Amino acid sequence: MNLTKRIWFSVLLLGCAAPACAQLVFAPAEWDFGSIEESGGRVSHTFTGVNRGRVPVVVADVVATCGCTVPEFSRRPVLPGDSTRVIVTYDPMNRPGAFSRSLGVYSSERKKIASLTVSGSVVARQKSIEELFPFEAGAGLRFDGTLCAFTYIYQGRSKQMTIGYANTSDRPLRLELRPRTSSGLLSVDYPRSVAPGGQGQIDFRYEIPADAPRYGTVRDAFEVWVDGRRSELTLVAHGIGTDDPAAMTSAKAPQAKTSDQIVKFGSVKHSGPVVRKYFTLSNEGRGVLIVRAVEHSGRIGVGVAPGCRIAPGGTFRVELALDPSAQEYGLLTDHLILVTNDPVRPMRRVRMTAIIED
Repeated sequence: MNLTKRIWFSVLLLGCAAPACAQLVFAPAEWDFGSIEESGGRVSHTFTGVNRGRVPVVVADVVATCGCTVPEFSRRPVLPGDSTRVIVTYDPMNRPGAFSRSLGVYSSERKKIASLTVSGSVVARQKSIEELFPFEAGAGLRFDGTLCAFTYIYQGRSKQMTIGYANTSDRPLRLELRPRTSSGLLSVDYPRSVAPGGQGQIDFRYEIPADAPRYGTVRDAFEVWVDGRRSELTLVAHGIGTDDPAAMTSAKAPQAKTSDQIVKFGSVKHSGPVVRKYFTLSNEGRGVLIVRAVEHSGRIGVGVAPGCRIAPGGTFRVELALDPSAQEYGLLTDHLILVTNDPVRPMRRVRMTAIIED
């Protein structure tokens, strides 16, 4: 026997002598449920695994990638040549469409010894009006949501989102949205009367004029009134005003980066002096970084203001000043939001914590 053959023969002997050579073989290891009804209830399939190795195998766990897939199995030792079963149950409720879920089979040595897969396609059930419009405003008027999160709103451009409504009553309903908080930048289009059984959408549109820029958080809230009565629901729209990234070329784009995402003051005495901490705001881009907005509660002093400019490659040391005597006892958590002209990630958030002690 030449040297190469002897090396391969030795590797095979060593591998099969180890417990890891014990194997549990599932054939097949995949199962397609085909087309199943969402309202038809859970479906199950039994996988059978045979120990093709030389030593007993103990299935310690079967781990699914989703809570919709539940395995059942035995932890009794599976002797060489014997078999064991893994029953996999899938719940299609509220999961319409195609699906594929994997499960890992693990031995008592915490090693993955097999993989199982179930797949299929769930035929969607017809949802009730209460499921489609889960938020009740009263008198039979319902909404499919109460929040429009616009994320970024660019200067000089408009952005629109909608909230759906449905009148489940047998009579027309008068709808009124009364502003509670107004940014002056949001327009709302909705019907003042909703016909019996009628459905539609309320249009929310933010627009920040290019000649009157607004940076940072914008928020609007509306009380919902139905037939002259105030509902418990409040409709809210909010976003962050930023520069239009399309107006900046990559050759002139700044890139903001903070040295810390969390600044911890630790434990401080209520009667103690002002405590100061620092983090750096740096510009790793090619253009000048401009701080457009600085937002915080005011409980912690922040040493950076809108208009701060940082050259490419430069940094700015931001001071945070905590006056413990002005705080309540216990855990203090605050957030600092910095909005810059970084076109990729204009908003940065820094969390600040402290424990105020006696």
